[in-house]
Amino acid sequence: MKVSDLSLAGLKLIELDVHGDDRGFFIERYNEARFSMSGLPAHFVQDNHSRSAPHTLRGLHYQVKPAQGKLVGVIRGTILDVIVDIRPTSPTYGAHVASDLNDRDGHLLWIPPGFAHGFCVIGSEPADVLYKVDSPYERSTEGGILWSDPDLGIDWPFKAPTVSARDEKLPRFQQYRQHPVEW
Repeated sequence: MKVSDLSLAGLKLIELDVHGDDRGFFIERYNEARFSMSGLPAHFVQDNHSRSAPHTLRGLHYQVKPAQGKLVGVIRGTILDVIVDIRPTSPTYGAHVASDLNDRDGHLLWIPPGFAHGFCVIGSEPADVLYKVDSPYERSTEGGILWSDPDLGIDWPFKAPTVSARDEKLPRFQQYRQHPVEW
Protein backbone atom coordinates (compact mmCIF):
# COMPACT_ATOMS: atom_id res chain seq x y z
CA MET A 1 0.00 0.00 0.00
CA LYS A 2 1.32 3.42 -0.98
CA VAL A 3 -0.05 6.63 0.58
CA SER A 4 0.53 10.00 -1.10
CA ASP A 5 -0.45 13.53 -0.11
CA LEU A 6 -2.57 15.44 -2.61
CA SER A 7 -2.42 19.19 -3.22
CA LEU A 8 -5.01 20.01 -0.54
CA ALA A 9 -3.66 19.45 2.98
CA GLY A 10 -5.15 16.34 4.56
CA LEU A 11 -6.27 14.62 1.36
CA LYS A 12 -4.57 11.31 0.68
CA LEU A 13 -4.37 9.03 -2.33
CA ILE A 14 -4.09 5.39 -1.27
CA GLU A 15 -2.78 2.98 -3.89
CA LEU A 16 -3.57 -0.60 -2.94
CA ASP A 17 -1.80 -3.67 -4.25
CA VAL A 18 -3.79 -5.40 -6.98
CA HIS A 19 -3.03 -9.11 -7.41
CA GLY A 20 -4.37 -10.24 -10.76
CA ASP A 21 -4.06 -12.78 -13.50
CA ASP A 22 -6.26 -14.07 -16.30
CA ARG A 23 -8.82 -15.28 -13.71
CA GLY A 24 -9.41 -11.79 -12.29
CA PHE A 25 -7.94 -9.94 -9.33
CA PHE A 26 -7.82 -9.63 -5.55
CA ILE A 27 -7.52 -6.36 -3.59
CA GLU A 28 -7.31 -5.99 0.18
CA ARG A 29 -9.38 -2.80 0.45
CA TYR A 30 -8.93 -2.16 4.17
CA ASN A 31 -6.53 -3.42 6.80
CA GLU A 32 -6.76 -1.71 10.18
CA ALA A 33 -3.10 -2.29 11.11
CA ARG A 34 -1.74 -1.10 7.75
CA PHE A 35 -3.95 1.98 7.74
CA SER A 36 -2.91 2.86 11.26
CA MET A 37 0.81 2.33 10.50
CA SER A 38 0.44 4.65 7.48
CA GLY A 39 -1.06 7.45 9.59
CA LEU A 40 -4.54 6.96 8.17
CA PRO A 41 -7.73 6.72 10.20
CA ALA A 42 -8.33 3.14 11.18
CA HIS A 43 -11.68 3.40 12.95
CA PHE A 44 -14.80 3.56 10.81
CA VAL A 45 -18.40 3.36 11.97
CA GLN A 46 -20.34 2.84 8.75
CA ASP A 47 -19.94 1.51 5.20
CA ASN A 48 -21.97 3.16 2.43
CA HIS A 49 -22.53 1.85 -1.09
CA SER A 50 -24.07 3.88 -3.89
CA ARG A 51 -24.84 2.81 -7.43
CA SER A 52 -25.20 5.52 -10.06
CA ALA A 53 -26.14 5.39 -13.72
CA PRO A 54 -23.80 6.79 -16.39
CA HIS A 55 -23.60 10.62 -16.43
CA THR A 56 -25.01 10.87 -12.88
CA LEU A 57 -23.48 13.54 -10.65
CA ARG A 58 -23.76 13.45 -6.86
CA GLY A 59 -22.66 16.26 -4.59
CA LEU A 60 -21.03 18.41 -3.45
CA HIS A 61 -21.82 17.20 0.08
CA TYR A 62 -20.35 17.53 3.58
CA GLN A 63 -21.43 16.83 7.16
CA VAL A 64 -20.75 19.10 10.13
CA LYS A 65 -21.79 17.55 13.47
CA PRO A 66 -20.43 15.08 13.78
CA ALA A 67 -17.86 16.05 11.18
CA GLN A 68 -17.39 13.15 8.81
CA GLY A 69 -14.31 11.84 7.03
CA LYS A 70 -14.67 9.43 4.11
CA LEU A 71 -12.55 6.68 2.61
CA VAL A 72 -13.81 6.49 -0.99
CA GLY A 73 -13.26 3.83 -3.64
CA VAL A 74 -14.99 2.38 -6.69
CA ILE A 75 -15.91 -1.29 -6.98
CA ARG A 76 -17.57 -1.05 -10.41
CA GLY A 77 -17.17 1.49 -13.20
CA THR A 78 -15.33 4.81 -13.28
CA ILE A 79 -15.98 8.17 -11.65
CA LEU A 80 -14.47 11.62 -11.61
CA ASP A 81 -14.18 12.31 -7.89
CA VAL A 82 -14.07 15.98 -6.82
CA ILE A 83 -13.11 17.34 -3.41
CA VAL A 84 -13.42 21.05 -2.46
CA ASP A 85 -11.60 22.58 0.53
CA ILE A 86 -14.25 24.36 2.63
CA ARG A 87 -12.08 25.05 5.71
CA PRO A 88 -12.11 28.86 6.11
CA THR A 89 -8.65 28.95 7.74
CA SER A 90 -7.01 26.78 5.08
CA PRO A 91 -4.59 28.36 2.59
CA THR A 92 -6.37 26.34 -0.13
CA TYR A 93 -9.90 27.44 0.90
CA GLY A 94 -12.16 27.14 -2.15
CA ALA A 95 -9.67 25.08 -4.18
CA HIS A 96 -10.51 21.62 -5.45
CA VAL A 97 -8.90 18.37 -6.56
CA ALA A 98 -10.37 16.07 -9.20
CA SER A 99 -9.27 12.46 -9.57
CA ASP A 100 -10.45 9.50 -11.63
CA LEU A 101 -11.31 6.45 -9.55
CA ASN A 102 -12.16 3.10 -11.07
CA ASP A 103 -12.69 -0.56 -10.25
CA ARG A 104 -9.35 -1.74 -11.69
CA ASP A 105 -6.43 0.07 -10.09
CA GLY A 106 -7.13 -0.20 -6.37
CA HIS A 107 -7.00 3.53 -5.64
CA LEU A 108 -8.83 5.06 -2.69
CA LEU A 109 -9.15 8.63 -1.47
CA TRP A 110 -9.10 9.67 2.18
CA ILE A 111 -11.22 12.81 2.54
CA PRO A 112 -11.05 14.23 6.08
CA PRO A 113 -13.69 16.54 7.57
CA GLY A 114 -13.62 20.04 6.14
CA PHE A 115 -14.11 19.12 2.50
CA ALA A 116 -17.16 18.98 0.24
CA HIS A 117 -17.26 15.85 -1.89
CA GLY A 118 -18.95 14.88 -5.11
CA PHE A 119 -18.51 12.63 -8.11
CA CYS A 120 -19.71 12.09 -11.65
CA VAL A 121 -19.99 8.71 -13.37
CA ILE A 122 -17.93 8.63 -16.53
CA GLY A 123 -18.04 5.85 -19.09
CA SER A 124 -20.97 3.85 -20.38
CA GLU A 125 -21.66 1.63 -17.37
CA PRO A 126 -23.05 2.33 -13.91
CA ALA A 127 -20.60 2.94 -11.07
CA ASP A 128 -20.67 1.47 -7.59
CA VAL A 129 -18.94 3.68 -5.03
CA LEU A 130 -18.06 2.18 -1.67
CA TYR A 131 -17.04 4.46 1.14
CA LYS A 132 -16.30 4.09 4.81
CA VAL A 133 -17.08 6.97 7.15
CA ASP A 134 -15.56 7.76 10.54
CA SER A 135 -18.75 9.14 12.13
CA PRO A 136 -22.41 8.24 11.69
CA TYR A 137 -24.65 9.98 9.17
CA GLU A 138 -26.69 12.86 10.59
CA ARG A 139 -29.22 14.35 8.16
CA SER A 140 -29.78 17.49 10.25
CA THR A 141 -26.13 18.59 9.94
CA GLU A 142 -25.41 17.69 6.34
CA GLY A 143 -24.78 20.45 3.86
CA GLY A 144 -23.72 21.02 0.33
CA ILE A 145 -22.48 23.41 -2.31
CA LEU A 146 -23.82 23.69 -5.84
CA TRP A 147 -21.86 21.38 -8.13
CA SER A 148 -22.04 23.81 -11.07
CA ASP A 149 -20.97 26.96 -9.20
CA PRO A 150 -18.76 28.87 -11.66
CA ASP A 151 -16.78 30.36 -8.74
CA LEU A 152 -15.37 26.87 -8.02
CA GLY A 153 -14.22 26.34 -11.61
CA ILE A 154 -14.74 22.58 -11.60
CA ASP A 155 -14.33 21.07 -15.07
CA TRP A 156 -17.01 18.38 -14.94
CA PRO A 157 -17.01 15.99 -17.93
CA PHE A 158 -20.65 16.75 -18.81
CA LYS A 159 -22.53 20.03 -19.25
CA ALA A 160 -25.88 18.50 -18.30
CA PRO A 161 -25.38 15.48 -15.99
CA THR A 162 -28.23 13.74 -14.22
CA VAL A 163 -28.50 15.48 -10.84
CA SER A 164 -31.03 15.12 -8.02
CA ALA A 165 -33.51 17.92 -7.38
CA ARG A 166 -31.89 18.38 -3.96
CA ASP A 167 -28.39 18.79 -5.39
CA GLU A 168 -29.63 21.30 -8.01
CA LYS A 169 -30.89 23.53 -5.16
CA LEU A 170 -27.70 23.56 -3.08
CA PRO A 171 -26.28 27.01 -2.31
CA ARG A 172 -23.34 28.53 -4.14
CA PHE A 173 -19.92 28.72 -2.49
CA GLN A 174 -20.33 32.47 -1.93
CA GLN A 175 -23.32 31.71 0.34
CA TYR A 176 -21.21 29.18 2.26
CA ARG A 177 -18.48 31.83 2.64
CA GLN A 178 -20.99 34.15 4.33
CA HIS A 179 -21.73 31.52 6.99
CA PRO A 180 -18.71 29.16 7.07
CA VAL A 181 -18.55 26.10 9.26
CA GLU A 182 -15.93 25.89 12.01
CA TRP A 183 -14.00 22.68 11.43
